[in-house]
Amino acid sequence: MSELDAYRSLYIAESRENHENIVKNLLLLETEASETAIAEIFRSAHSLKGMSASMDFKGMERLCHAMEDVFQEIRNGKLAVSRELMDSLLVASDQIEAMLDDIECGGPGIPPNLDDLENELKRWIGKGGIRGGPESVTPPAAGDTSAPGAESPGMPAGAPRYSLAIQLTDTCDNPNLRAMIILQNLEEVGTIERVIPDRSVVEDGEFGRRFEVEITSDAGLDALKTIATTTDVLSATVTEGGRKTPVPASPPAPVQPLEKEDIRTAKQPEKVEKSREVKNIRVDISRLDSMMNLVEDLVINRGRITEIARGHQIKELDETLNMIGRSVSDLQALMMDIRMIPLSHIFNRFPRTVRDIANREGKEVEFIVEGGDTELDRSVMDGLNDPLLHLIRNAIDHGIERPEVREAAGKPRKGTLLLSARRDRDNVIITIKDDGQGIHAEKVRKKAIEKGLITPEEAQALTREEIIDFLFHPGFSTAEKITDISGRGVGLDVVRTTLESLHGTIKVDSREGEGTTFELLLPPTMAIVNVMMVRINGRRCAIPIHNVVEVAGLDTGNIHTIGGRETILLRDEVMPLDRLDDMFGRSPATEILVVLQHQNRKRTIAVDEIEGQQEVVIKPLSKVVGTVRGISGVTIPGDGEVVPVLDVNSIVSET
Repeated sequence: MSELDAYRSLYIAESRENHENIVKNLLLLETEASETAIAEIFRSAHSLKGMSASMDFKGMERLCHAMEDVFQEIRNGKLAVSRELMDSLLVASDQIEAMLDDIECGGPGIPPNLDDLENELKRWIGKGGIRGGPESVTPPAAGDTSAPGAESPGMPAGAPRYSLAIQLTDTCDNPNLRAMIILQNLEEVGTIERVIPDRSVVEDGEFGRRFEVEITSDAGLDALKTIATTTDVLSATVTEGGRKTPVPASPPAPVQPLEKEDIRTAKQPEKVEKSREVKNIRVDISRLDSMMNLVEDLVINRGRITEIARGHQIKELDETLNMIGRSVSDLQALMMDIRMIPLSHIFNRFPRTVRDIANREGKEVEFIVEGGDTELDRSVMDGLNDPLLHLIRNAIDHGIERPEVREAAGKPRKGTLLLSARRDRDNVIITIKDDGQGIHAEKVRKKAIEKGLITPEEAQALTREEIIDFLFHPGFSTAEKITDISGRGVGLDVVRTTLESLHGTIKVDSREGEGTTFELLLPPTMAIVNVMMVRINGRRCAIPIHNVVEVAGLDTGNIHTIGGRETILLRDEVMPLDRLDDMFGRSPATEILVVLQHQNRKRTIAVDEIEGQQEVVIKPLSKVVGTVRGISGVTIPGDGEVVPVLDVNSIVSET
């Protein structure tokens, strides 16, 4: 494996963090004048440029260099922030993300329109076109050595000399790469006279995470500070003419300046540095998936061994199994915790989306995000992006009114859109709430009648909640015209279907003129669930506990046939009755009724026996078997029998 391949994954991970920081602060800068946001964007663009140069990704280096030049003008007060400028910068940030995708797949990260993108940024600072092809790097204007992005200038006689002492964090995964990136960036603004320890030692990573640099540069103290305060730097000290300037690390951390005045002679004890341990590592997600599968197998086999041990009644074996059981339970809990990911990983993508849609629709929207630190299992997180994106787009398009309409209704011109997350016992609740016009139930009612989903007479008997539920019907849309956002018949039914595949549910609450709230309830994980074990016609099956409303005796006198299907009257409520004959065969004697519920619908099934509740691991059906109606997966309890798990969502939806 080449050195480029070895460091590519680290480069991608850190570059995506810098890109996310750029986008976040661009959106902040568009709403308010913030020196902090400008500094953050400048730092991230500079870090990304330096890493790209070290990895020889010329296209990324050029684009980040141009962005850095723009923000140098903004920092110097020579360029004002405007909507048009933000549009150009956000287009460039989109391209950076696309280039990172290409680099991650092994490509060079050089888009065909790189020259156009670079020129678009350079026109804001009055620098003409660029020269050369995609592999060329644009030099700075003659004499322009003040910007930190300038290319290795020749230093005039009498240029100031500086000393830098840099301490990397203990959690820095590749200290040699990080140090080389810093040295590369320093070479762009001056001439490095000396590196302590020797540069070859730093390249080999044997420098104890601390190194010193003596450099001649007329780029200025601020430029050197910016370069020194990059990712993974715990503390940095810059000395100019005997004066020390401590530089805060980024992210902020306690600065630890050297104790001796002459930083060139300061040394760290070698034995102390070598005793430090790596406390954080990056692990490919596929390895975590494999580990989770092994843990699930352990949980299954623990149950089997425990069942076998009951028949032998050996004290020593029971004691050993108890210890193994505790260890497996602890391992299971630890593995689940490792797989948990903060929702901020997907929440952070949406501010840009809100900004673009609001601008396109001519609306003013304040987007508030809360609870991004709430965690979900990766398996649940993977399928959540599209439903949230659809609901957010829907809130801006259908919910929040135009500024003049809101003003006429006595509302603030700017609408509010809230995206929040919180834990509720064992579940995670995500809320998307807007203060727009709400859902017009009468409009939904008319559209449902128009589509033939219900008769006018039936429509009059429906509650507001039942009417709103038509929005989740496949192909249902109240949009008057087709746009990029709405009116294509691909709507909330897809959101509900996706959430059901994640074992989640969605509720909607809306008040006309006040706004709409969508509430998503999700399990923290899909792999391990509580089920009720039942027998039908002598065969065992499992029912997820969260779908079970109650268990009651089956009174044959309350069974009636309506429309050719069996129904049962239970506590003044008529519900469909399913004996699951097509799955398990007709049972000669069923005496128990299990009431199931999904969303606001109920259905009953007849069973022979209730065996009790237990926690099981659900395995998906193999590709050979394919999809089976009414079955979401299988589980293996202690006796080794393969037990199907009922897909209550699909069964109840047949009502």
